[in-house]
Amino acid sequence: MPDFATCRQTLLLYLKARIPFICLRTDERDRGLELFRELASELNVPVYYHTLSQGTRDFATKRVVSEDRSVAGALDHASQQILQRQNVTFVLTEVQDLDSDTPVSRQMLDVVSSATEHGGVIVVITASSIWPRLQRHGFTLALGSPSEDEMRTIISECLEPYRGSVRIEWGDAELIEAATILAGVTRIEAENAIATFLAKGWIFKADLAELSRIKDRIFSDISGIERVNVSGKDLTVGGLAGLRAWLEKQRPLLTMDLRERGLRPPRGVLLVGVPGCGKSLSAKAIAVSWNLPLYRLDLANIHGQYLGQSEARLKDALGTADRVAPCVLWIDEIEKGLAGAAGSSSDGGTSARLVGHFLYWLQESRARVFVVSTANDIQRLPPELLRRGRFDELFFVDLPSTIERQEIVTLYARRYMHRELPPQMLTELVDLSDGFAGADIDAAVADVAKEAILKGDGAVDDGYWHKVFTNIVPFSKTNPEAVDAIRAWGRERALPASGQSFVTDTNQPKARRSVLL
Repeated sequence: MPDFATCRQTLLLYLKARIPFICLRTDERDRGLELFRELASELNVPVYYHTLSQGTRDFATKRVVSEDRSVAGALDHASQQILQRQNVTFVLTEVQDLDSDTPVSRQMLDVVSSATEHGGVIVVITASSIWPRLQRHGFTLALGSPSEDEMRTIISECLEPYRGSVRIEWGDAELIEAATILAGVTRIEAENAIATFLAKGWIFKADLAELSRIKDRIFSDISGIERVNVSGKDLTVGGLAGLRAWLEKQRPLLTMDLRERGLRPPRGVLLVGVPGCGKSLSAKAIAVSWNLPLYRLDLANIHGQYLGQSEARLKDALGTADRVAPCVLWIDEIEKGLAGAAGSSSDGGTSARLVGHFLYWLQESRARVFVVSTANDIQRLPPELLRRGRFDELFFVDLPSTIERQEIVTLYARRYMHRELPPQMLTELVDLSDGFAGADIDAAVADVAKEAILKGDGAVDDGYWHKVFTNIVPFSKTNPEAVDAIRAWGRERALPASGQSFVTDTNQPKARRSVLL
């Protein structure tokens, strides 16, 4: 949506051109009125505004010109003034039932018709849609939430009067980060958040984390996406060194101002690979380590039974994600929600339209939403999802190597058993877990821990550890054909999440990565 300055410039042109009907779409009525308050002095024409609490007033003098507070009364007054005078402008802020053919819409249409003949302008500030027949008499202009530059100015204006009397540690870098965090909220919401900090008597650099939580509470009642509550405890990911190193480079770019170089913030990553190897856990770990809220979009649940319903639900969900940014958006098993897109007409083309809308948003949105998508059944992935410019990178999450299994076994032994395993025993468990996914190792150590809780740590000896690990039958053995197919696909098309080059066996050269299609 246009920022305040852009909207102001366009609105000024519309008013000078005497467009008879202007719809200003915004959730912030007061911010919309502020636009007209600034423009009233430049236009040299009478500008009036109506509210249900104050009636109709003159922008320039604040004088009440009509005490009738009803919308019908305001329209009657506007109609009389437009017939008697040239070039008058009326701004109505609380008009209901304009989205269809209603008595209010009909009355508004009559007044707009008079304005067309006498150089008048009727402006409606609303967040709702407009009856098409009425809309065709003018233009619609959208005023979005404050941009990051505007938000920085708003925050500075809130803080400056208190510098010197309140300890404020925020400098330019913190102001930029705070503006990034508060992107998507209204001006009054941002002012309330800063006022909450000032009420404490100090503002520290560490309060930026609290600012994210305040924004999270503002959007606690959201639709389309699900808020996932995660904490740092028990969210350490074993292995995946290559993925972790890549993510470490992306983190600062998510909040930096990249506009000078024409770059967009990091868009996200697609994780494909063997089930149970840490793809979903990685999404949660990213949100925790980056100190960002995590939201989950279930594409499989957005499908509706009516034509266009699925697309509307997806549009609302992605729009919500843009509003709550910066955040991590987790799309688990993305292939299930986009299945059937490639050439299938069994669903009337719904899947194809969903793919198109999702890819457009993924490539064109500039909101700081870092998308973490996971996929197990790679054969169902639409080919266009893998093209460069969609996700920043495509990683293949393979079965953990010997070194990674050692790290994962050690991690879960510390987490569940609160102990370090002897080197000899650790080596034996790593050998026994050959072919295990991370989830298999988790389940094995969890079973040992449960036995320790029931019978005491003394009852869990080395033999019991061996027995549990031996009894686990991993997915790689129950469905080896599927695992081989996944690994063959990933080794040719993606970067290894482990950070190690793929090797099919000791007698074959390392596989090189091919260009994404």
